[in-house]
Amino acid sequence: MNFHFSHNEHAQTNSSRFFSRRGLRQLFSALVLSVLCLAAAFSAGCAAPGTGGNSAENSVPSGNPGSDSANTDSGNSNSAPQTAPISISSFKLNTIVTIRIYDSTDESLLTGALAVCDKYENLLSRTIETSEIYGLNHADGRPYPISADTAALIDTGLSYCRMTDGAFDITIAPLAALWNFSSSEHIVPDTEQIEAAASLTDWKGLTLSKDVSGQNYASLEQAGAGVDLGAIAKGYVADQIKDYLLENGVASALIDLGGNMLALGSKPDGTPFRIGIQKPFEERNELCLILDIDDRSVVSSGIYERCFTDPETGIFYHHILDPNTGYPYRNSLLQVSIISSRSVDGDALSTSCFALGLEKGMELVNSLEDVHAIFITDDYAIHYSDNFPEEYNAQPVSTE
Repeated sequence: MNFHFSHNEHAQTNSSRFFSRRGLRQLFSALVLSVLCLAAAFSAGCAAPGTGGNSAENSVPSGNPGSDSANTDSGNSNSAPQTAPISISSFKLNTIVTIRIYDSTDESLLTGALAVCDKYENLLSRTIETSEIYGLNHADGRPYPISADTAALIDTGLSYCRMTDGAFDITIAPLAALWNFSSSEHIVPDTEQIEAAASLTDWKGLTLSKDVSGQNYASLEQAGAGVDLGAIAKGYVADQIKDYLLENGVASALIDLGGNMLALGSKPDGTPFRIGIQKPFEERNELCLILDIDDRSVVSSGIYERCFTDPETGIFYHHILDPNTGYPYRNSLLQVSIISSRSVDGDALSTSCFALGLEKGMELVNSLEDVHAIFITDDYAIHYSDNFPEEYNAQPVSTE
């Protein structure tokens, strides 16, 4: 099914009918890697060769362009072998979703976790005609009834719109619909089209309300305006999956929504999960940094997956669009990664900080509690936010 879970990008072909060739390749790779990793884990307590001298358990590359954290899940080579996790991978939310549970053998929990994905995709997609966001975008300015879940996510999105003074804008749907970063047919929209769509993009024209019965409503001030929750929804869904697993007694799991990584607890032996940060413009498994993570989210946004160079002008375009100009942001950044307790915050902040640029983005992160960031600039230098925790054990990977 179509779902904009990468910020400001044109939807792929409806995946309920058939996968895109890219999607099939991603799904095939993820399934093959999962099989290999599980087989290795049974025999040696670890899987494919890891980085930094450690072994790597269940290594699966990031599957979502624009969200570029990859699970290396490296175990300490001196630790005792662990039972392999149960896992499942599926093409959902317009990406590869992989759930791994380390402290249960109940496989119904895996299908239940995927059902959570389906629930929120059907609520939040702007392209599924039965979704609440689609209904809102086609309500011609009238207040449209929405669920408490959708209202909560819109409210969170609006808080980041205010926080960034509109550099992050969830009403970017008119602009997102013009650009196509998901197929080989890349066309730069006409200036007139971009200007018209940009004039409809204004988060201040999106309002929430509630009637006396408690029913939630959302409304868009301008006809033709539209909401796209692609820069925040995957993080929200990851948090909901975590809540579902916790409610069902799971205390050790990894939730991978196409590279949006959320660790539930730590591994059963108490050691952290290893999360790798994708190296910009390189192969999927080539990492620039590895982190020790437990009970936290790692979400990245970068410019090098959904992008193209116009063959006529030589101009490079990427999918993170400036709502004021309608064109991709132009700054010195290649990627921003956010480590946070809630994945919804990491999702929103990775895009927000990219939009703000290195200086203002770093200032924003440093003003927030319990949030840390990694910025990668176009010279491939790695910049850490203030007081970056030693417990993350950030290990740069050699680029030689």
